[in-house]
Amino acid sequence: MKKLVFVINGRGGVGKDTLCDFAARAFSVKNVSSITPVKELAAQVGWQGEKTDRARRFLSDLKALLVDYNDYPTVWATEQYHAFLASDAQIMFLHIREGKEIDKFVRATAGQAKTLLIRRAAVHQEAYGNRSDDEVENYTYDYIFDNDLPLEEAEGAFVSYLRGILEEIKE
Repeated sequence: MKKLVFVINGRGGVGKDTLCDFAARAFSVKNVSSITPVKELAAQVGWQGEKTDRARRFLSDLKALLVDYNDYPTVWATEQYHAFLASDAQIMFLHIREGKEIDKFVRATAGQAKTLLIRRAAVHQEAYGNRSDDEVENYTYDYIFDNDLPLEEAEGAFVSYLRGILEEIKE
């Protein structure tokens, strides 16, 4: 079975999680985020899951500290990748925001991971005030999916898009 690994990215509110859920209805999917181990540590010091600008900045800064200290987010993501390879899942989505971190993960997979940007024209392109969120579109992605269809049409469009990529990589 051909496996497909995507580093998925996009501004808040563009539908990344919804699209991953749609993909999971058609394929066996592993959906993880490089911020998961950061959130686990943040919770230990009082972060309660809030999504305020201050909290987003805190998570971004904490992730940067962990990257500088021992590159734990990439180590953790690479462990998730190896677990995916050993599983029956066909597609892995790994959410990573920062371009340098995306590059590290792609290198850790020997180039097997592809990058996917999700965009949605209706989403206001506001600045959050942290590098992780504000620089999402300052990266050159392998694939871009414009999520501009009504919800009832988006599922079929995204699944077809993924099937096309799977066919493309089989050749």
